[in-house]
Amino acid sequence: MLSILIPTYHYNAYPLAQELERQALDANVVFELICVDDGSFSDANIENQKINSLTNCKFIEAKKNVGRTASRLFLAEQAQYQWLLFIDADVLPKNQDFLVKYLNEMKKNHEAVFGGFAYKDTSYSKNNSLRYTFGKKREEVDASKRNKTPYKVIISANFLIKKTLYLELIKNHTDNSYGMDYLIGSLLKTNQSNVWHINNEVYHFGLDDNTTFLKKTEHAMQTLYHLYASNKVNKNNISLLKAYGFLKFLYLHRLFGTCLSYFDSKIKLNLTQENPNMFLFDLYRLGYFCRLHH
Repeated sequence: MLSILIPTYHYNAYPLAQELERQALDANVVFELICVDDGSFSDANIENQKINSLTNCKFIEAKKNVGRTASRLFLAEQAQYQWLLFIDADVLPKNQDFLVKYLNEMKKNHEAVFGGFAYKDTSYSKNNSLRYTFGKKREEVDASKRNKTPYKVIISANFLIKKTLYLELIKNHTDNSYGMDYLIGSLLKTNQSNVWHINNEVYHFGLDDNTTFLKKTEHAMQTLYHLYASNKVNKNNISLLKAYGFLKFLYLHRLFGTCLSYFDSKIKLNLTQENPNMFLFDLYRLGYFCRLHH
């Protein structure tokens, strides 16, 4: 028995719901599918209403924007089954046996299973080069590598989790913030949850343009700093926090942040061109994070 949960905002989730309904019916599994639009009042919801015509599927149009994490919590609370499959609206399963692979994992001794991300070459454009390159190099990671550090590459846009565990982890963490995957990974590690990664990717299509992704990155750094300062994440869990901790140990974090700010415009120029450098992206994020300490 499976609850498929799709949080959306200003996006047509109907094609995804159609595909997941088809796979669920083919697998002959007891399921429900719930999609919630987080108060976007978008024209896309005209298409999303069609979800109600699918088997065991329901679309809910929220009247108030509560944010990504609170919207997911609402979905989890609405779900009637013990296993939750969270899928973001701007993806599509890579394979025809996508649901079957997750159903097989439900029979094993896992508490959470992450399927992974993939990117089509046709999704690339100069305008989204940073998000695409980051996705290809940092998110499109084989399961064998992800399982070596199971709490590190946590992508909540495609994962299966036990309802009781998810509610326990998230109930006190519903901040409306971009970058909460850092928190999910840290909470799973602190809880010593049995996490497993498989190659069961979804293609990510809703790629932000370069300017938007840079702004979201800064927002994610603010979220991470807030989590770090309030001791909600462990610095040993996240590479950026390890680097920050090393600089802070040497009393160089403020100097590093200030010095790097002089190169921000040149770094941003590279990051918004056709082939952005991921090392420069890491430096940019670390420098921005260091300046938040001021």
